Amino acid sequence: MKKLCYILFAILTIIFLYGYYRDYRRFDFENYAYQTAKGIDVQYHDKAFLLDYYESVEDLNTYVKAQWSANRIDVRVPEDDDEVTKAAVSSYNQKLARVKMYEDRLLHSAKLKKEGMNNADIRLLESEGISVKDKEASEYREKMLSLFGNVSNTVKIGDRSAFVYEVQKLLKAKGYDVVVDGVFKEITSEAILAFETKNKLFPDGKMDVFTLEKLLE
Repeated sequence: MKKLCYILFAILTIIFLYGYYRDYRRFDFENYAYQTAKGIDVQYHDKAFLLDYYESVEDLNTYVKAQWSANRIDVRVPEDDDEVTKAAVSSYNQKLARVKMYEDRLLHSAKLKKEGMNNADIRLLESEGISVKDKEASEYREKMLSLFGNVSNTVKIGDRSAFVYEVQKLLKAKGYDVVVDGVFKEITSEAILAFETKNKLFPDGKMDVFTLEKLLE
């Protein structure tokens, strides 16, 4: 009988120690800590944002450990649904969402860099919603329309100007055989005529705002 009691005592001790060890292992650093994501842009253009990400991860891990140490609440996988636990889990979810917000932007930035963008490109995309290429195209379009207005909305055979030069570049880029020399000759007028005909514009071989806007697309 005494031997049986010793055996039962030993079993209970083992169960108790295993439970204690399991709880200890449950919150050793390797198991509880949220790890910073692999593949984030560690050269992100906004260093303060990157620092905020690391601090938010640290804040999340500190909160998880503190809730377990002080209240025995595992906010990641709660075992109870009392008000204290619900409040703790709600705070945890808010902190986790903050981490994810930082993380998503840093991962997206890394992806964009793999596609060829740099910090300046990404900064512009985030602030204005357009790429550097699109911004340059928009600025070029505005300049061309401004130049067109400055030549009184007409270009005649023999005219020589920066505007004619840029028009010839646009025609050349679209596959028309013109000499890019800034002089409005018959060959340039013929190319414009062909372009207007192809795009169902009024075919007169002259520059007008409709032809110019189509060329700039």
